Amino acid sequence: MAVKESIRVGNRRLEVSNLDKTFYPETGFSKGDVIAYYREMAKTILPYLKGRPVTLKRYPDGVTGGFFYEKRCPPHRPEWIGTIPMRRQKDNKDVEYCAVDSAAALVWAANLGNLELHATLAREPDLGRPLAVVFDLDPGPPAGILECAGIAVRLRDFFEGLGVKALCKTSGSKGMQMYLPLNTKVTYEETAGFALTTATLLQEQTPSLVVTKMKKEVREGKVFIDWSQNDGHKTTVCPYSLRARPRPTVSTPVSWTEVERALRKKDPALLVFETRDVMKRIEKHGDLFEPVRKLRQKLPKIET
Repeated sequence: MAVKESIRVGNRRLEVSNLDKTFYPETGFSKGDVIAYYREMAKTILPYLKGRPVTLKRYPDGVTGGFFYEKRCPPHRPEWIGTIPMRRQKDNKDVEYCAVDSAAALVWAANLGNLELHATLAREPDLGRPLAVVFDLDPGPPAGILECAGIAVRLRDFFEGLGVKALCKTSGSKGMQMYLPLNTKVTYEETAGFALTTATLLQEQTPSLVVTKMKKEVREGKVFIDWSQNDGHKTTVCPYSLRARPRPTVSTPVSWTEVERALRKKDPALLVFETRDVMKRIEKHGDLFEPVRKLRQKLPKIET
């Protein structure tokens, strides 16, 4: 039988349940801990969610149980949870995604067993205009996060040569994600083309290290640069989102100094962060990813 209680989040009162239920058995991190994390981090996370269709990834029984993605906002949502329509490709019909635009909405989603928050690269009112280019760096074992870090540094240097600045974050899982802030007028067709050209150039330079195809049989020991995330119908894990790993790791923005230090020390643990680490980092450094939201840059041209 579900144990329920009522809590106040901002100006909303929510009914939450089973707060003692263990969601991360390796550490004992509970559903209540998940809710507390998102409640504490709401001010930092919400700027990356407001106005963006959000896909929920729900684990009702924690990370060792089953999960499902939820694009269509559940009909049993409270009346104050808004939605954002996005046109579906296969049948040209609108899907009403959840609008996670308040601390109460974050807590409501967490109470559903939602661990991960995946958002679009564009936001209302112009869902056809991506605000950044993203490169998802996914290692094929035995490659790991350090190999991803090496590719991230190469991408940074390449972009600096084009006169633009890039930032990166851990995926909170196995790899890393590079963001090239734009916040200027551009289309997904343009950003996807730019991302594919960039990834292909790196693959041509170092075919033993980089691959641009998703097939697992060609990814062993290499870093797959997933350029295809630059699509209006795809969502990417949000900065500061929890991930469904054995421990409560978080997709965490990192400085280039930290990336280079991890490479120099050959220590992948320097690029792994859990909830407590992240909250301390916010207190000390603030939001390292803020330029992704505010820095205005034109999409550069690549001469091939």
